[in-house]
Amino acid sequence: MDKIKINPANAGKLRRKVGAKKGRKIPVAKLKRTVAKAKKSGNVREEREAVFAENARGWAKPGRGLLGV
Repeated sequence: MDKIKINPANAGKLRRKVGAKKGRKIPVAKLKRTVAKAKKSGNVREEREAVFAENARGWAKPGRGLLGV
């Protein structure tokens, strides 16, 4: 599988929005809260970013997702 390419201008954008520290995972509670808030406000872009981050949490784990194979 190819690596997922994230535009450098967008890298870390969600992390900064939710106030998570650099180099640490964004807590699941903050991601869920961000998704709910984005759905309520109709902010589709922010909702997509948060859902992507939720899904990406499991990719590197063995036996789960794309990169964990």
